[in-house]
Amino acid sequence: LLAEIEHVATWWIMALSEVYWDHQIPLPKLAPVQAKVTVALVALLCFINSYDGEFVFDDSEAIVNNKDLRPSTPLSNMWSNDFWGSNLSSNSSHKSYRPLTVLTFRLNYLLAGGLHPVGFHVLNIILHSVISALMIDVFAILIGGLAHDEEGRMLNHAPKTSLLAALFFAAHPIHTESVAGIVGRADLLCALFFQLSFLTYCKAFNRGRHQTRELLSHLLLCAAAMLCKEQGITVLVKSLLFFNLFFLLSSDFVSEILRPGLLTRLALMGLGGLSMLYARWRIMGTGPPAFTDVDNPASFEENIFLRIVNYNYYYSLNAWLLLCPWWLCFDWSMGCVPLIKSATDWRMVWLLLLWCIMIGLISQALCSQDSQRRRTLTLGLVLLVVPFLPACNIFFRVGFVIAERVLYLSSAGYCLLLGFLLFFPPSPFQKLLCASVLALLCVYVARCALRSHQWRLEQSLFTSALSVCPLNAKVHYNVGKNLADKGNTTAAIGYYREAVRLHPTYVHAMNNLGNILKERDELIEAEQLLSKAVSIQPDFAAAWMNLGIVQNSLQKFEEAEHSYWNAIHFRKKYPDCYYNLGRLYADQNRHVDALNAWRNATVLKPDHSLAWNNMVILLDNTGNLVQAEQIGREALKLLPSDPTIMFSLANVLGKLQKYKESEGFFLHALRIKPDAASCHGNLAVLYHRWGKLELAKKHYELSLKLDPEAPGTRDNYNMLRRKLDKLKRHTP
Repeated sequence: LLAEIEHVATWWIMALSEVYWDHQIPLPKLAPVQAKVTVALVALLCFINSYDGEFVFDDSEAIVNNKDLRPSTPLSNMWSNDFWGSNLSSNSSHKSYRPLTVLTFRLNYLLAGGLHPVGFHVLNIILHSVISALMIDVFAILIGGLAHDEEGRMLNHAPKTSLLAALFFAAHPIHTESVAGIVGRADLLCALFFQLSFLTYCKAFNRGRHQTRELLSHLLLCAAAMLCKEQGITVLVKSLLFFNLFFLLSSDFVSEILRPGLLTRLALMGLGGLSMLYARWRIMGTGPPAFTDVDNPASFEENIFLRIVNYNYYYSLNAWLLLCPWWLCFDWSMGCVPLIKSATDWRMVWLLLLWCIMIGLISQALCSQDSQRRRTLTLGLVLLVVPFLPACNIFFRVGFVIAERVLYLSSAGYCLLLGFLLFFPPSPFQKLLCASVLALLCVYVARCALRSHQWRLEQSLFTSALSVCPLNAKVHYNVGKNLADKGNTTAAIGYYREAVRLHPTYVHAMNNLGNILKERDELIEAEQLLSKAVSIQPDFAAAWMNLGIVQNSLQKFEEAEHSYWNAIHFRKKYPDCYYNLGRLYADQNRHVDALNAWRNATVLKPDHSLAWNNMVILLDNTGNLVQAEQIGREALKLLPSDPTIMFSLANVLGKLQKYKESEGFFLHALRIKPDAASCHGNLAVLYHRWGKLELAKKHYELSLKLDPEAPGTRDNYNMLRRKLDKLKRHTP
């Protein structure tokens, strides 16, 4: 007991004697609750204008197209699928295992009653505000140690420094992608559990003994962090380094080693960490994801020296984004960062500068005479570097060049170092320094507001990247795709062409450009582009199908059939390809083959309206009216509100002289789509046959009003009028 009292007293004296710089920081001294509320409000102010944004960029795959969010999908699927909804055993899976993050997406979906982005964005903003507020406690421990009062509550002996660092964190523009982009929730949840795990670990020592319960809670929270995002495992490294370095730098390290329970703590954490890593490895399929040189070109560089040089250049760019977060981009791949090919490249200066700064900080951390400076610099560097380790390409290849959201946790270390070094030691230019700090915070807030506004819409997000990464083919591709989705195909063509120019093997850009040219009847160039795309990537099923459509339009029927079957070979379940194959067979009057192809499409995709409708029309045109009726009724059981199928079935029933049923389907279709001229015209023909001539006249006139050039309708209408005139003449 006396040893524990002496231990605590030592920390009290040390902490109280080494915060003399704290009062110089130009911030009011706030109570703990007030400080946290202030930081949370600043975080809210920075990103609140993203609350009504759309689903953008990666949100489409992770949320909009992810079936794991749907209530109809079994909850167990989340534990066998990756972050994007693909099975982890699939060769195309990125192996991102984040079921707890997907679970929060699913809860958003349930609470909102569907895919409404506001709820998703609001939760992201709230999470960032909470994390920013909790950073005060984390920074207080890293700066001042484990001092606590009689009731076991942590004491903050550098409240202004902790508050300033937390404000920097709350307002740092590098966080925009994590907060304004909904998929960034993985980083937010990982950071939250990282904090809670670290604070829980500290709590075990706060009470003066190594408590097993807190250590187990620490491991569980660490596991939760890892189930939100992979880098959550680094909290174990952070915790161990914190305590070992803290005691090594600030206390009697020998006595700490001899302290009872240390070995138990190390054994528990080591066993827990190894178990989590093993489980993660097994879940991933005991193999890393397959990336290409497009995703991370430096990792495919054969020359080891150049590979290391480029990795270090990437580190320097990440450091620059922390220092000057002005040039921000949603994607940094595909030529955005050209590789360094020789030691004479001028960009070598940046990585040399990075290591000069890092060596300077490390030497200060290890050799400074001031124990406070040593401790804070060391622990700040640990917080900066450790969360970044999974993204540094050292342990395994990652699938990106730079990703701003992976800096979310690392930026906390940078903010701590910045807040500490600005005022320690005290500067003679105190007023200028204070004004600069306040100006920097204002610039951060303004930049966050601007950047989060850009993240609201895909158009503004993609176009904002053109000035940052003009050499990035993916940026031009996404701008073009956004324009094409909005119907502006002329402008989209220019961006697709630029994407192909910048990256000549960009098959997705070729495929999309080929599709647009196909719609504009520029079939020769479309065929050339799509042929090149499949020659570059032979398993590109969508390009094979689109090539088949173009070849069919060029009446190259054998080539088209070959292309369609290639698409089906590489994608077994491809209903759209079976549909187009059926159209090819129908054009060749291979009716049985066409029906089989369309039937395959409906088996794979039961709500494939076009395939169902084409089967009904083909059977109708070939005189198989009974079978056409059967197919039409089968289709309507699956698609009870499809007006096109109702229209086709009504035509069949009319030919079968089932006038009443036919009339019912025509009228139902018109209630859904009242401006369908063809439906009015065919209903008029039905009434004409049925002998309901006045109703026929009414619907002929409605059809001609909607479409005066409708083929055959004018002739039928004139025929009806002559018949009515004849009836009038013979009526007494």
